[in-house]
Amino acid sequence: MFVKFIRSIVLAIAGMMLFSCENSLSKISEITNIEDTLAAITTYDIVYSRSDSGFVQVILSGPLMKRYVGDDEYNEFPEGFKIVFLDNDGNETSVITANYGVDYQKRKYMNARNDVVIKNYETGEELYTENLIWDKKSKLIRANTFVKLVMPDKTIFGDSMWANEEFTEHEIFNIKGEFEVQEDSLVSN
Repeated sequence: MFVKFIRSIVLAIAGMMLFSCENSLSKISEITNIEDTLAAITTYDIVYSRSDSGFVQVILSGPLMKRYVGDDEYNEFPEGFKIVFLDNDGNETSVITANYGVDYQKRKYMNARNDVVIKNYETGEELYTENLIWDKKSKLIRANTFVKLVMPDKTIFGDSMWANEEFTEHEIFNIKGEFEVQEDSLVSN
């Protein structure tokens, strides 16, 4: 009789444990369909070059790149990047640097943030901003945040801008200040 009592207690505990761990099918489906948020590829000290007709046109470099795959593939540059544009003679024409960037592969769209600088060596212009968007499809660069454009003869401040990807044409919106630089006012020691 005592053995039957112990057996029925063990069976009751086992039954409670079996049915207490039940999950709904929708909950299980929700858990298993979560996309992996870990990088598929992590690369250190990356240097990537793109050429056209045998001439290197672009060199991308950065200390760390993380590639994420899925429906919206992208490369993240959490420690910054540098993009150098070259002419057919191999001379640097312009450069973009930033402390953070995300490059969306399928959308052909790049977002650069934190201390973004564009330098155009042909025109001598430099652009400084905190957030820059490069739409590779339309070949346009735009910033919807404060910008500072340093030109050889003046400096312009504004709250947004657009430019072509070569940074040879651009427009600053809502100009907040413009300062002309006069050569004779520069003092050298």
